[in-house]
Amino acid sequence: MQTSFLEYSMSVIVSRALPDVRDGLKPVHRRILYAMNESGYTPNKPHMKSARTVGDVIGKYHPHGDSAVYDTMVRLAQPFSLRLPLIDGHGNFGSIDGDSAAAMRYTEARLDKAAMELLRDLDKETVDFQPNYDESLQEPKVLPARFPNLLVNGSNGIAVGMATNIPPHNLGETVEATCLMLDNPDITTEELMEALPGPDFPTGGIIMGKKGIIDAYETGHGNITVRAKCEIEEKKNGRASIVVKEIPYQVNRKRLLEKLGELVRDKKLPEISNIHDAADRHGIDIIIDLKQNAIPQVVLNKLFKHTQLQVGFGINLLALVDNSPRVLSLKEILFYYIEHQKDVIIRRTRYELARAEEKAHILEGYIIALDNIDEVISIIRSSQTDKEAAKRLSERFGLSKKQTDAILEMRLRRLTGLERTKIEEELAELREKIAYYKRVLSDDSLVREIIKEELRDVKKRFGNVRRTRITGEAKDIEVEDLIADENMVVTMTKAGYIKRLPVTTYRQQKRGGKGMQGVNLKDSDFVEHLFVASTHSYMLFFSTAGKVYRLKVYDIPEASRHARGTAIVNLLPLDKGETISAVIATKEFPKDEFLMFATAQGMVKKTSMDLYDRTRRDGLIAINLKDDDELIAVRRVAKDERVIMVSSAGKAIMWAEDEVRAMGRDTMGVRGMNVPADAHVLGMEIARPGTDLFVITEKGFGKRTPIAEYPEHHRGGQGVYTITMTQKKGLLSVMKIVGPDDEIMIISEEGVVVRTPVKGISELGRSTQGVMVMRVADKDRVTAVAISSTGKKRKAKPGVEVDEDQMALLEAESETGVLGEDDLDDLDE
Repeated sequence: MQTSFLEYSMSVIVSRALPDVRDGLKPVHRRILYAMNESGYTPNKPHMKSARTVGDVIGKYHPHGDSAVYDTMVRLAQPFSLRLPLIDGHGNFGSIDGDSAAAMRYTEARLDKAAMELLRDLDKETVDFQPNYDESLQEPKVLPARFPNLLVNGSNGIAVGMATNIPPHNLGETVEATCLMLDNPDITTEELMEALPGPDFPTGGIIMGKKGIIDAYETGHGNITVRAKCEIEEKKNGRASIVVKEIPYQVNRKRLLEKLGELVRDKKLPEISNIHDAADRHGIDIIIDLKQNAIPQVVLNKLFKHTQLQVGFGINLLALVDNSPRVLSLKEILFYYIEHQKDVIIRRTRYELARAEEKAHILEGYIIALDNIDEVISIIRSSQTDKEAAKRLSERFGLSKKQTDAILEMRLRRLTGLERTKIEEELAELREKIAYYKRVLSDDSLVREIIKEELRDVKKRFGNVRRTRITGEAKDIEVEDLIADENMVVTMTKAGYIKRLPVTTYRQQKRGGKGMQGVNLKDSDFVEHLFVASTHSYMLFFSTAGKVYRLKVYDIPEASRHARGTAIVNLLPLDKGETISAVIATKEFPKDEFLMFATAQGMVKKTSMDLYDRTRRDGLIAINLKDDDELIAVRRVAKDERVIMVSSAGKAIMWAEDEVRAMGRDTMGVRGMNVPADAHVLGMEIARPGTDLFVITEKGFGKRTPIAEYPEHHRGGQGVYTITMTQKKGLLSVMKIVGPDDEIMIISEEGVVVRTPVKGISELGRSTQGVMVMRVADKDRVTAVAISSTGKKRKAKPGVEVDEDQMALLEAESETGVLGEDDLDDLDE
């Protein structure tokens, strides 16, 4: 079994699947070309039935199936399969759509002119011959191949345990590279690539990047990416179309169209409105019409990703060298080709020298005979037989057998004076040729010059322009590169609905305007986070489970003014019961800026923003939490700022941000506030000078106290009372930092909303009881407070959260969903 399999393997490798490095042909190709040449199906003769050629090949040289031979022959005639077709087909020889050729009884073929260059000088003993399968005929072991066919037409084949995949190249470029190698055998791959930059596929297309080409040319292995050539056409109605002009090599166009249709049907490419086949005798165009707002470049990216408009081509330069398979570099392929050409030229020269010497020898005999013509005639006339005449002539004039035979066969017309002159001229010419042939055989540089000259002649007759473009490395065009950098208003409600819309949606109004309808919300829902951020900014979503998720602003679906938006669970992979507790908008992640975290049990942590400049589909750990703890607030904190925390037990603690040292992402933090077992931290804010701390209890009693009244402590204490607690008032429910010109909206569990200006709430000392801010039913309780900024404010900076901390953007939606447009007049940035 082992022996048999090894024998079979070697047979497949050597005499079936792999091309010879010298002529770039597998045995079946070589036999087809040789059989057609022997039968005279050449370019100067009429086309001949393909079945006749197939019969010749099978009967004389290749005892295999007729379909195998015909399929090979068909491929040799296809201009989309070979860069330089070797067979001139007449009839249906298949198409780039994958249509098969007509049966061989219908089609006709003859050798193409280029194939004659592979066979040229075959009759001049330039290559070795071997017996055919039944030893009744001789066939060439290799063809003279007067151009580097292995590179020009490429090859692909699967042997046993190995495979070859050589891409086609441009004839002119390959010839120039060979000439460079002839001039300088020590040339580098880099220098060769100036003449031969890379493969040139018959179907055109674009090769993305040079790395794969360099790898292949230097090591024999390399991967290249080939893309279709697509043009984007803008139409008058504002829509665009993608026109596919050229497709990658060996891609079946019909299957490509089917795949495109499938993707559109399955709604994987919703931006496409229509696909139609615009192929005609001028081109193979596929026209892809896009919908109104589709970005052509983004659609193209998706097409490259999901279809064969972009394919990988694995180059494997494997060929037979002295009947052994070898992986070769570009230099080695050219070296072996040049060695073969040297051998061909030397053998051809020897053959021509022998012929020339033979002819000159006979002409020298003629000259001797003409000089002594009377005596020669006399000897011939007086001889009884031609043998006797030959012997006497040979003895008299010292002629060889060949010369005497030629003299005896000479016609009388050659005895004229004009004929004598011709003979002398011909002899002189032959002597010149003989001298030249001898010079060629003794001078290697002359052999190289002949190879160059003959190659350039082939290039001149058959060369054409490059079809495949080589461009820079394939980079997935980021959607971001195609989206305008503009400011967006991003809103997120307490119930988790998020949307974005351009700042320009809100018309400017004079101060005191009544605003416009902003968003229709469900009862008891309200806008909790509101930003002005660039489309290219990041949104960091911190969840109660201590995780952080990241989205680009452009990833948030755009919605109209009246729409509620998209549920955040559709954008982020939140676990059951996990909600968003804080949102930060930022464009950059500087090392020297920090985020301060606070949990319900009073833990705090400060971490550099640059640790959050990464992303994972299922979120990153932002802070480590104890089992029964949750993240309640995240704020950006600057150097020397004060942090204030308030507990449900009615206490507040303020401390400097440098009380907490910066630590890593995956940490628990340190104690920020000590809270009793039955209480929890309500919130954490940055306490800026000139602001007030507003607190409200579950039963609607609230007050505001200037920040200046709170003493600064070290972190970790219980804090000082911010309101005198009584059973009647209930536990503290919400804390906010407010400005004197703010308006607040208080929302209860049952959806009751009260809107009131901050100025209307008494400014009281720390340990006072507070006043009734909202009347709450017995079974109801206050759950949230939202802030609207209605007074003088600072301009919003793109990428910075504009919420109650900055008191700078916009009126939050009221119970009717009115968005205070009068406060968007400053959103110029």
